[in-house]
Order: sequence, then C-alpha cells, then structure tokens
Amino acid sequence: MSRFSIANARIVTRDAVVDGTLAIEGSDITRLDEGQASPADALDFEGDFLLPGFVELHTDNLEKHLQPRPGVMWPSSMAAVLSHDVQVVGAGITTVFDAVSVGEYSAASARRKMIASTVETLSDTSVRAVMRAEHFLHLRCELADPAVLDIYQPLAGNEYVRLVSLMDHTPGQRQWHDLDKWRQFNRDKKWTDDEFNAMVSERRESQARHAAFHRRSVVALAQHHGTVLASHDDTTREHVEEAAEIGIAISEFPTTLGAAGHAHKRGMKVVMGAPNVVRNGSHSGNVSAQELARHGFLDALSSDYVPASLMQAIFHLNAHDQIALPEAVAMVSATPAAMVGLDDRGSIGPGKRADFSRVRLVNDTPVVLGVWRAGQRVS
Repeated sequence: MSRFSIANARIVTRDAVVDGTLAIEGSDITRLDEGQASPADALDFEGDFLLPGFVELHTDNLEKHLQPRPGVMWPSSMAAVLSHDVQVVGAGITTVFDAVSVGEYSAASARRKMIASTVETLSDTSVRAVMRAEHFLHLRCELADPAVLDIYQPLAGNEYVRLVSLMDHTPGQRQWHDLDKWRQFNRDKKWTDDEFNAMVSERRESQARHAAFHRRSVVALAQHHGTVLASHDDTTREHVEEAAEIGIAISEFPTTLGAAGHAHKRGMKVVMGAPNVVRNGSHSGNVSAQELARHGFLDALSSDYVPASLMQAIFHLNAHDQIALPEAVAMVSATPAAMVGLDDRGSIGPGKRADFSRVRLVNDTPVVLGVWRAGQRVS
C-alpha cells in the first residue's frame, strides 16, 4: 500500500482554506495537518491550491468525441470515450456522470446510434481499468419522444446508470419558451417559416400524445432500480410541484428565479451550468446562475458542454460574487457527491477518498497542474 504526503498546500476543505500538509495511504486521506511542517520526501505544492476532485453530474462532452462533426461518427467508441476521459480529468473532474440523450424524435438520430456503443464501452471492465476518472451514466430521457421508453427500458438496470433526468424540450415551454431562441439554436436546419411552424406543431403533438405516459413509466423504472431522478428546465411553480410530488430531489437548470426559489422551498437541490457563470448568463436567455447565487438558490454546478468551466466558475464566483471559496468548491464536489449518494468523496479530510487536484492561479485563471484519484496520479 503506497503512502505519501503533500506539503505547503493551500488546502480547500469543506469549511476553510488552510495552509498545511496532507497524508495519503492507499486510496484514502489519513491526515490533514495545518502549518508548515514538511515531512521527509513530501511533494511540495509550493503554495498552490489543493482542491477536492470534482464530481460532475451532467456533461454532454462525450457526444462531442463520438460525433466530432455533424454527420461524422467516430469509428471507435472506446477511443472517443478515452479521449473524453483525458479531457475531464485534465479539468479536475475525478468522478463524471456522462449524460447521454435517450430519445431525439428520429430512429435515424446520431445520438440514438451512440447509446448502445456508449453503454457497452463504459460498462467494459477492461476499458474502466484504464480510465483516469470514474465514470457513471446519466440518461437524459426525452419524454415527448415516441421511442424513449423502448430505448431506456433495456438500460434501466445497468449498474453504471446512476442518474436519470426527465426532459421535455418541446418548443414553446421550459428551456425553449422563447420560440425565437429555439429557432436560433436550430439555425443549421435552415427552415423556412412554414417548415418551422410545421416542426413546432409536430413536436407539440408528440408531447401531447406521449409525454405523460412516458413520464410515469420512466419514473417507475428508475425508482424500481433505485436510480436517482432529476427534473430538467423547471420554469414554473407547477413544474417544480410535479417533480417534488414524486420525490425528485434535484432540479437541473431551472429557467426562472421563481422556479429555483420554489425548488428550494420544496427541499430540492438546484444545479446550474458552469458555462452560465463563466459567460455571465444563459445561452438560451434564461435566468443567470449568479442571480440564483445572490438569492441563495444555487447548490451545485455542472460543466454541461465545457469541462473546464467548473474550475473557472468556482474562482469566478469567489472573485466576482463574493462567495467564499470553500462554498464555491462544494458546489462542484461535496454537494453533487451527496446528491447521488457518493459519500466517500467530494471533500478533503481523513477517511475520504484521495481524489484531489493541484491548481495554480495564473493571471487570475485557474490552471490544473496535477490530478489524483484514489491516491493515484492520473494527470
């Protein structure tokens, strides 16, 4: 069993930033000592930050590697997964929930083709043995899609499926309550006005026909397998109530201040996108994460579509929104870990898994210089 120490680090714990030394034995942290004492042969962090390994609950980044260009599928799922793995670890993420879209209104959808190979690759023990981060699956179930239940049902019992979100991207509500934003998002389709209106009608008809039944069915399957559930893009009080009444405890990316506030009132944890913080606003024109933070409604952050955004966001919140660094760090580590029942990680202290990163501020930008998972250096 390996033993080593790290000295001269600015260690970000759950409650404070302390100058001190960390001792690791095997896969776990055994001691945290404040002060400048430096054990023999300790790794000197030279005053750099030591942060807990991030726990990422919702990243779409894997899909960029599986389909690097529209219509281009990478021929090796394993190569795509491992490329994604290197990128997330390099951002300080040691536990990642790869978000895979289940249902997209088309049997020929590229995303639908990705699902089987992705699940197979992420479940392969030989692949997992060479991954740097620990990977789980987050299935994003599009309730209005006619095929969502057919796709989700065979995957529901997979041991790595630990999170399921209930999504409804029907234009005219939730994330896409502004139809102009939805059209802009789909500008590559180059719809005429008639084609656009026909597509809106088609999606709304599909929602009316399928969403309610699929919602009940997906929830029942997830609860049967003990899978954590999240709502997505809550916009109104009614959306939040709909989720809370069936025991959902996570509200992902609420689009309005009112929805986020009501989610907190109902005891739900609110997750927002770290790119929203870094960009000072939502790309969809919805509520900003900083506004939720100012009201005390922001619990956790997800990198969404930019892995590096988690690290940038916590230092941004600390510098620009007067949020203490330990509180900001908890939004990407301790809090998301607790939300999905991973109590062995997410913070720095004796008995916790030795997942951590070395970070230096260079011109006010955080730079990841090294990453350790379960006591082993992985980046």
